[in-house]
Amino acid sequence: MSTDIAIRTTGLGKSYGDFAAVGAVDLTVEAGTVFALLGPNGAGKTTTVRMLATLVRPDRGGAEVFGYDVVRDATAVRSMIGLTGQYASVDETLTAGENLRLFGRLLGLTRRAAARRSAELLAQFELAEVTDRPVGQFSGGMRRRLDLAATLLTDPPLIFLDEPTTGLDPHTRDRMWGIIRALVARGATVLLTTQYLEEADALADRIAVIDHGAIVAEGTATELKSSIGEQILRLDLADATQSVRAQAIVAERTGVPPEDPAEGTLTVALTDADIAADIVAACRADGIALRGFAVDRPDLNEVFLALTARAA
Repeated sequence: MSTDIAIRTTGLGKSYGDFAAVGAVDLTVEAGTVFALLGPNGAGKTTTVRMLATLVRPDRGGAEVFGYDVVRDATAVRSMIGLTGQYASVDETLTAGENLRLFGRLLGLTRRAAARRSAELLAQFELAEVTDRPVGQFSGGMRRRLDLAATLLTDPPLIFLDEPTTGLDPHTRDRMWGIIRALVARGATVLLTTQYLEEADALADRIAVIDHGAIVAEGTATELKSSIGEQILRLDLADATQSVRAQAIVAERTGVPPEDPAEGTLTVALTDADIAADIVAACRADGIALRGFAVDRPDLNEVFLALTARAA
């Protein structure tokens, strides 16, 4: 088993009829890191994960997990991975303990080992007090934690987390982030798919932005932010009806049209921060009232908007 590279794909793709769910994806994920696939709904994140997890056979290209081919060596690959999907896979009629013991037995653990490992994970995920409660009575966050616990029963070296915090409240999401960090600190590799920009920024060592089945950018969060400009100008208009005129002024001085992420708020990447003063002065001269403006480093929101706009 190759221990340096957890995942390597070359031209990996999958189509359904005439629809290319994933085009030709090239990825390299180093072992012991968090790698995030960031993209909107329908971008190809889940299909990519399903191919890597041997649940879907690729149409083209190839992929390896710790040196094992996901098609030819599917059994070996499955023995090294854990997968938590977008929806909890636990049985609502069983208790938390019964779910984990059942999964443990299905994964090949002895009855005693399954019971011991289940108790350890329930304690680790702060579910020990509800061991005997039916999962149907659990909150969404509790189900997600139990689902992740089931994924870790055999301590797989590679864990796929497909949008693991979708629908969770901020407190529960922070708790899940802490669990993911702890997994990597113990040596696991995590491939995380998410549509939450702050999640990728907070957790990932490297990020690949995927849109319409294609990787449109890859790098660290810092590299991706720098790729669209060192500075971002944000203009907060007092009157949203003046947005068209303000956009024209920004485009004339920067050479690119600004993004309009919220009504009356314009953002644009700057190659030179001094241009910001020219834009603000031009807006005043044209009678465009501003509630405020700021020049700041870009965040992943601006990166995502810029990259997916280029892909479109």
